[in-house]
Amino acid sequence: MIRATILALCLAAPVQASELSYSFHWQGAGGYALRGALSYDAFFGTGEILREDELTCFVIEGLKDGDPIGRWALGDLTEDTSWRLTFDPARPAFVVEGEGVDMPQAWNMDGFGTDCGAGGFGFNIGNAAQDICLDGALIVESQVDPYRPFPVSPAPGFDFPRDACRGPDLLSLLAD
Repeated sequence: MIRATILALCLAAPVQASELSYSFHWQGAGGYALRGALSYDAFFGTGEILREDELTCFVIEGLKDGDPIGRWALGDLTEDTSWRLTFDPARPAFVVEGEGVDMPQAWNMDGFGTDCGAGGFGFNIGNAAQDICLDGALIVESQVDPYRPFPVSPAPGFDFPRDACRGPDLLSLLAD
């Protein structure tokens, strides 16, 4: 009886799907660039468009002429954060303006580029441009065509920083 119960519990345990990770590099104008990575449970990557709430990890770092200028990760997410992500795993690529989704990417940056906060960093793809926000201001010099494709590359085993992932790692950052 005990063996049957243990076997039944083991069979009823949820199956852990594998994580799929991708890295990306965006080259803006004026020497501005962005690099980052995302991951999600492979269960969600079955041909459907992925949204921000389906990611398990996400991090971006901004660069100017190769030097770091800012960063944002899921651990920085609050109720007030502009956070929209639209990813097509079949291509794999981020959805850009003109593909039927208004402002398909809003990574700590609204459509005006003013809400990434003091000392903050963000990225956006909207109907006017692909661009970045730094220290609460739109960086017009970074802007490129909103229709330019934004592909990503598989990055199995990507080593995410601790604050980039949802779940126990983020919960462990809470003060006692």
